[in-house]
Amino acid sequence: MSIYDKLFPPKVYKLSGGKEVSQKRSRAPIYVILVLAMSILSIKVTAFNPTTLVARGNQFFVILGKMFPPNTGYFGSIVDPILDTIKMSLLGSAIGSILCVPFAMLASTNVCKNRVVVTLMRLIFSIIRTLPTLVSALIATFIFGLGTIAGTTAIAVFSFSYIGKILYEEIETVDMGAFEAMEAMGATRTQAFISSIVPQVLPSFLSNSLYNFEGNVRYAAVLGYVGAGGIGLILNEQLGWREYPNVGMILVVLFVTVFCIESVSRWARKKLV
Repeated sequence: MSIYDKLFPPKVYKLSGGKEVSQKRSRAPIYVILVLAMSILSIKVTAFNPTTLVARGNQFFVILGKMFPPNTGYFGSIVDPILDTIKMSLLGSAIGSILCVPFAMLASTNVCKNRVVVTLMRLIFSIIRTLPTLVSALIATFIFGLGTIAGTTAIAVFSFSYIGKILYEEIETVDMGAFEAMEAMGATRTQAFISSIVPQVLPSFLSNSLYNFEGNVRYAAVLGYVGAGGIGLILNEQLGWREYPNVGMILVVLFVTVFCIESVSRWARKKLV
């Protein structure tokens, strides 16, 4: 008997007739031990010190205290940047979500039978998804210059990889009966995909796209740090000048904007279910 069997012996149940049935042992203790070991290793590698967190953590609330009450007179300077942020997020989310559809089709093993193409498409999604949005925005600023075009491009790139991965995984779970029937009737693979698979994945695709959009509004707020436009520009500027009441007003406007968008998006997603 192994050490694991001694520490965590299987449960044995006796049935009528004297027959014994043993329950399969749970692997949860092994996973817990592994997580604890990795956590301890991470603490040592990162030199994490809880006493420093306790001693200096109150400074976070000191800075928040300087932001409130916010400077309401600064509201007029926030309107245009927050609208730019919303437009960047909406356009970038829409472009990325639409462009990923043909690539997701080619990345689905039940639609595309060519393993090389499937592997290549999935590799493209993985590479783009590992690229941080700030890095994408920084690259876009070198190509298009400072402004909302760079931010829109960065959001579109992120949306392309994020929605694309979810979409091809959903395509692989659909009922392929109608798709195969249309192919047997002489329809092309693209025609069969549009007629039989798109209706099955469309509700979840729209729901995920809406969720992606509301998340991009939050992400777009920091793209201004690399000159990609939106409210992040003035947020970075006011933080640099230590104008904390103005920063507080920016955060309040951003919170209200995100809350309204999330509320509308939540209502729309329920209608799609």
